[in-house]
Amino acid sequence: MATDSARHAVVVGAGVSGLLAAHVLASRFERVTVVERDAFADGTPAFRSGVPQSRHVHILWSRGQAAVDALLPGAVTDLEAAGATVVRAPDQMRWLSPARWFADVPGAHYLSASRELLESTLRRRVGDHPAIAWMPRHEVTALVPGRDGAAAVSGVRLRERGNGGQESTVHADLVVVATGRSSRVARWLTELGHAAPATERFDAHLGYSSRYYRRPAAEGPWKAMYVQATPDVPRGGVIVPIEGGRWLVTLIGQGEHRPQIEEKDWLAFAASLRTDELAEALTGLEPLSDAVAFRATANEWTHFERAKHWPRGLLVVGDALCRFNPVYGHGMTVAATQAQAIADRIAALGPAEVPARAPDLQKAVAKCARHAWAIATGEDSRYPDTDGPKPGRLGRMQQRYMSRVVAAANTDPVVCEAFFAVLSLNRRPESLLSPRIAARAMR
Repeated sequence: MATDSARHAVVVGAGVSGLLAAHVLASRFERVTVVERDAFADGTPAFRSGVPQSRHVHILWSRGQAAVDALLPGAVTDLEAAGATVVRAPDQMRWLSPARWFADVPGAHYLSASRELLESTLRRRVGDHPAIAWMPRHEVTALVPGRDGAAAVSGVRLRERGNGGQESTVHADLVVVATGRSSRVARWLTELGHAAPATERFDAHLGYSSRYYRRPAAEGPWKAMYVQATPDVPRGGVIVPIEGGRWLVTLIGQGEHRPQIEEKDWLAFAASLRTDELAEALTGLEPLSDAVAFRATANEWTHFERAKHWPRGLLVVGDALCRFNPVYGHGMTVAATQAQAIADRIAALGPAEVPARAPDLQKAVAKCARHAWAIATGEDSRYPDTDGPKPGRLGRMQQRYMSRVVAAANTDPVVCEAFFAVLSLNRRPESLLSPRIAARAMR
């Protein structure tokens, strides 16, 4: 089976980046088809096997909230109405930094919700657009070359999951790949005859173990808690509120310190952090699930934007392009800013013009990942066992300076506000080098 490509875009993957990309493209294309390997629950939040990280803590920083609301006005309000919580950090979050506990100083806010609620809310809002159609339970197996060969992509080849694995081809003017951490788009490109893209990788070997708890009936002095790991004590943990009157608790460890999922080991790990406050907060609470683990936490950037001959009609976004250690909470915010970047650049273009601009669009979405990448790799490279390029003299100087910034941010409202403006991706990391911040950090 083949479908016509006239004014048609295909988005591969229905995670956050794919949903937002589909919404943006629906303003320019007559039809947008979203292809997803998993089935969708009927309007209710539900776990998808294609998003194994969804049972761990997810946050949407203020920069991401602003981007989502600009693209889908009212979406953040819908999430709050469904039980998501906006948390101001650090003043509403008990946060132990590598230096000390943060004081009651201004920072930034983030939205805390389960990944399942985030996706189901976005899917409902995006699905309201009449141009968008869904193909669940279909897996892309290859890209379809254009009439002039590998210089263009003109669709995707699919295999239906179940029903005997029936194969089909969907033609499109534009293909957007948003298949997340399990993406195979680099292989698909080499199969078309393109050179293998360069890939950067930093792996601190962090592991997560998470479970749900019933939230205490009486609200305490904080909404959330974060005990950061350090190279000396590479164990941490975080508590965030999510919908359904629950806490989502994620334990974090590096290398041989990665938390296990067995009950006694899990509780012992929580009690072994740099402070016993997190373990004490869980004492007497009702667990609502067993613990589940997640280990695929490496930072990995496949530099499609550097390709000498990028095919027309192809765009790679989200984790399929650049994925970060989830501990920094940047993935969904970067996905939202990438969707904004696409929207800005295609606003004045017709559907026939967009595919030819794919190389420029690829560079634009890659640029959205730079600051989050610098934060994640700079911090992960502090761990001596991290696989990846080791920091040179300049890198070590930057790490020492950032340690001073964090220490000052614990109590100095000016430095704290600046630090969280960077962490939430509202400002560039270089802003922390301003004379005003440097003077306060070096005191």
